[in-house]
Formats: sequence, C-alpha cells, structure tokens
Amino acid sequence: MKKLIRITTVPSSLRTLLRGQHRFMNKHYDVIGIATEGDPLREVRENEGIKTHAVEMTRTITPIKDLKAVFQLYKFLKKEKPFIVHTHTPKAGTVGMLAAKLAGVPHRLHTIAGMPLLEASGFKRKILNAVEKFTYSCATGILPNSFGLERIILDEKFTKASKLKVIGNGSSNGIDTTHYDAALVSETQKQNLRAELKISEKDIVFIFIGRIVKDKGINELVSAFNSLSKKHLNSKLLLVGPRENHLDPLQPETEQLIKENPQIIATGVQKDIRPYVAISHALTFPSYREGFPNVVLQCSCMELPCIVSNINGCNEIIEHDVNGLIIPVKNTNAIEDAMQFMIDHPEKRQAMITHSRSRIMKRYKQEFVWNEILKLYQTLES
Repeated sequence: MKKLIRITTVPSSLRTLLRGQHRFMNKHYDVIGIATEGDPLREVRENEGIKTHAVEMTRTITPIKDLKAVFQLYKFLKKEKPFIVHTHTPKAGTVGMLAAKLAGVPHRLHTIAGMPLLEASGFKRKILNAVEKFTYSCATGILPNSFGLERIILDEKFTKASKLKVIGNGSSNGIDTTHYDAALVSETQKQNLRAELKISEKDIVFIFIGRIVKDKGINELVSAFNSLSKKHLNSKLLLVGPRENHLDPLQPETEQLIKENPQIIATGVQKDIRPYVAISHALTFPSYREGFPNVVLQCSCMELPCIVSNINGCNEIIEHDVNGLIIPVKNTNAIEDAMQFMIDHPEKRQAMITHSRSRIMKRYKQEFVWNEILKLYQTLES
C-alpha cells in the first residue's frame, strides 16, 4: 500500500481539523500523521488508527528552529519514501513542502485554509508573501479550501492557475452532519446549561465560537454588543473559545468590557459546542479572514442563522437574507445593526433556520469531501 503523510504544525490541527479523514484514507493508503509532540498526537494515533511521528514546529517565524524541522522531516521522508505528502497550516506547509521536495517525494500537496499574511503590511507583508510563494514553488499542487481563496492566490500571483484546485464545493474536511444536529441536544441539557450560565428562556442569545483574538473581529463584536445590550437587557453574548493573547491580543478596552458587562459570558474552550449552539439564536462571526470556516458550517448544520463578514468562505456558505446576514468587515455599526435585525425580526430568523441545515447537507457532507480528496489522490497514481 502506498504511503500518505499528512503534516500540521500543531497536533490539535491534525486531530480536530481532519477528524475522521485519517481513518477513511487509511483504508486506501498507509497513513502517517506528523505534528509537534503533544496529547492530541496520541489521540490521533488512538482514535484514527494511524501511525504518528513528532517533529517540533513553531507557529511564528523562527529560522533556526524551522531549519531544524526541515532537516528532521527530510530524514524521516527519505526513510519512509511516501507517495504523497499533504500539508495543512502555514508553517507545516513551508517546512513540509521544502523537506518533501528535497527528499524527492513525487506528489507534494498543500492545503490553504486561510492566510494570516492578508492582515500584515509593510516589510512583514513582503516577507510573508515571499514565504508563501516559496511554499507554493516547492509543492506540486495547491488546494485552497474555498473559491475566494483561489481568487486571492491568483490576484496575488503566488502561483499559476494550473497548480490550484478547490476540492468539491470547498472545505478541508466537510462536516459530520450526524454529529452537528440540534435534535441531539435534549431539552434537559439546554435547561441545565441556561441555568448554569444564568440565561433565561426570554433571552436572545448571540454566540461566537473560535479563537478570542483580534483577527476574528472580537474587538468590534464586543463593542457592538455592549452598545446593543444597553437597549436590550434580555440579550446575551456567548464567547466560546481559547485566548491567544501572546499571538493576537484584544484591545484593553475590549478585555474590560468582557469583564464588566454581565450580559457577555466568556466560557473558554468547550469540548462539545453543540449545547451552546442549541441555546443560541444566531452566530456572530465577524472574522477579518478565513479559509473555509468550520464554525459557520457547524452552526448552519445545527439550524442557526449566521451573521458573517463579507470574506471568502463565509460568503460561500451564507447567502444574504437566506440562511444568514453578510456584513462588511471591521464594521462595528454593521454588527450591531445585524444583531438588532435578528432581535426585531423573529419571523425572518425562523425563515433562515429552514434554509440552514438543508444547504449544508447538500454541499458539505464529510463523506462527499473525503471522496473528492481520495479521487484527487487516485488521479496521481495514473
């Protein structure tokens, strides 16, 4: 059986972003997962039934550590002789594609699931652009996970069109529609969670799920909701996800509002987001940049209308006024207006619910995405 090696920078990406896909591919290829050492890497080994290998990688620019990672990957790839190396996440893409090229791996694929460089400027932007071009030059195929990302890559002239392919309708892993189903959360679970979070049945609940960082639009979201909450005392904002203050901190005034406004509830990371989605009325996701946002897929699949920023990925899953609202990026007033609209028009919210899950089922089921990726792998064999 031919070898397929999948590489991500941190092991939680290997575990979460590609959950289930490793096990599926392992029926067709001898799959090995590579990431930095950690408990999630052990979980991948146990849950997906594949082999894993640890290589230390960082998420920031660290030239000496990066060269060390390239050397370690090169040695491993020379020994294993894989047919395909497929990388995800920016740093794993750069070091993984370079190592795979040096090791003579015939098929080198890199998935693009968002571009941090789009928010950079000046000298830093020039460096990141150069790194991006270099990564693409080492790959034999680039897989943007949305059509919007494909357009950006071509506009920025990072590579030629013949090297690019979007899998299916977009997404890196599709969505497990049997898992993200509102019917699986019982009334008792919902009542218990509302009681724990001090949310009443009459409250209108907006939810954000993701990293609590500047790039996700949290400064604007918190400011917009703070203004809204003064007019609507029965509104709540749930912030579900991890902090990354060392990489992308929030403004001090945002931190202050989160602490002081009793209508804002920061829950931290939750292993199972479904009960939180089930007690909410709308997702608010004003991100600056995305690849193909899993959170929007998950919430839509659980029949939640979504307020999203007008960026690639988000504007491919959400159709304005059909299954959610699309608003301008970095616009506090637009976020507040959209939340106000959701409060004022419960009948429109209900209409959006009827169009949410069905659209996801039709376009982004996990098995469909996995089979499309497998088809791509199999074309490489011929």
